[in-house]
Amino acid sequence: MPPILPETDRKTQLAPLAETGWAAVPGKDAIRKVWKFGNFVEAWGFMSRAALIAEKANHHPDWTNRYNVVDVTLTTHSAKGLTQLDIDLARAMDSLAPDAQIERNHGEPIACLCELHSRKA
Repeated sequence: MPPILPETDRKTQLAPLAETGWAAVPGKDAIRKVWKFGNFVEAWGFMSRAALIAEKANHHPDWTNRYNVVDVTLTTHSAKGLTQLDIDLARAMDSLAPDAQIERNHGEPIACLCELHSRKA
């Protein structure tokens, strides 16, 4: 089992991730990021590429997909908190979609494109 990320590493490694949209999950030793893509195919393509990286690292995200929205939470379940595996996977995922829109307000409901289109109809 990988060790929990030490406090000194948290300070140096989580700050740059926060700049890209990763945020602490309240009540859990985890980080979360929400990407919005142009459409479902772009979102699915991102997830497919991320799945290959995750499988190779044997470290898998908790995630959901709703049309163009991909919501990812990273934590190492066996360690019951953040480890270097989470930091490495977050960085790898960031490199896959540098141009995607990032939803930074995790406290508000996140609408996907299909919901936005239905509101206009």
